[in-house]
Amino acid sequence: MAGTHEDAVAAEDDALYVLTAVLLTPAQFPSVLGDDYPEACAALGLAPLADGYGLVIGQDGSGARWTVVVDDVSLVAVAIASWDCGMEYDLSPDERTVVAALPGWPLAIAVAAPGVPAPHDPDPEVADGPPLTPPDTSRWGSAQRRLGADEIALQWAMWREQIDDSAFSSPNGGSAVGDKAVNGEAAGGGTGADMTAEGVPAVGDAPDRGSSALDASPRDASQDESVSAGVVGNSTAGYRTAGDGAAGVATAGSTAPGEAGKRASKGHSGIRRVLAEARAYVDSPPPLGRVRSSFASGEARTLRADGPGWSLVARTDDIAFVLLDDKPGEVLPVGRGPELPGLLEALDKLAVRPG
Repeated sequence: MAGTHEDAVAAEDDALYVLTAVLLTPAQFPSVLGDDYPEACAALGLAPLADGYGLVIGQDGSGARWTVVVDDVSLVAVAIASWDCGMEYDLSPDERTVVAALPGWPLAIAVAAPGVPAPHDPDPEVADGPPLTPPDTSRWGSAQRRLGADEIALQWAMWREQIDDSAFSSPNGGSAVGDKAVNGEAAGGGTGADMTAEGVPAVGDAPDRGSSALDASPRDASQDESVSAGVVGNSTAGYRTAGDGAAGVATAGSTAPGEAGKRASKGHSGIRRVLAEARAYVDSPPPLGRVRSSFASGEARTLRADGPGWSLVARTDDIAFVLLDDKPGEVLPVGRGPELPGLLEALDKLAVRPG
């Protein structure tokens, strides 16, 4: 087990020393592996079974990395829940539940089993195929984009407080966010953001790369709900909200969150594309896991949607954030407006949810 359970468990010398475990189901999977559940399964060479899998990650007695795939999802879920609560749990799947033993690790792991050699890939003679390796997140791309969306979903309050609702101005001068209107011009003499055809605030193009306007704290663990501590992900430290003229966002170098958003802006084509593709999901359901719904405070839900080159994170009672492959390190906020609530409600109805 990882994090609070760094001591590896071994039933005997040749057993797997379990370091951590993750779920691979339509509702919960390491999103770094793909935009949806079938894509994440394909990354491991697995068929996308409806009930999903549990991935038990550890080392053998020689220190070699192994990922054991089991079909007893409930057992793995109980183990993860116990570890997250700081409780001991001996995860020892029955051999009859083992689907495959894959060499290597699909995720970066921060811990190692004590008393065995350092983690290394198994010898080719004993490995049935090339070893699994974590996706490359050293440079911006789809994997890093999805990890950023994971982090925003987990640290929603921190990201939400960067947005000044008064900057999401509607055409008649009222606020497009929430139920209360904020009349008049935006502070500083601006007129607020222009509205796109979809009824959400437009977001301007980002500035040149620079220092972050946000100071997110790095995390040691993967940001997917199903991953226990000890799986290393990339935090959103260094990410910034969209740049000059963006609706209600902080810009690199701005003195206060929302300052840049109080200037008029032009529509952002990337935002329009994402909203159009997300809306298309309602009429033509996407692959399992493209849209997921999880608990949030109050009666709201946290929505996560992904598509080719984009990720969207939203609360059903609030705004949304968009990340794009072609906008490295940037987080684009989307105001609530008249259209977004209906879209989020429709997406929530088709989303898969944890059991």
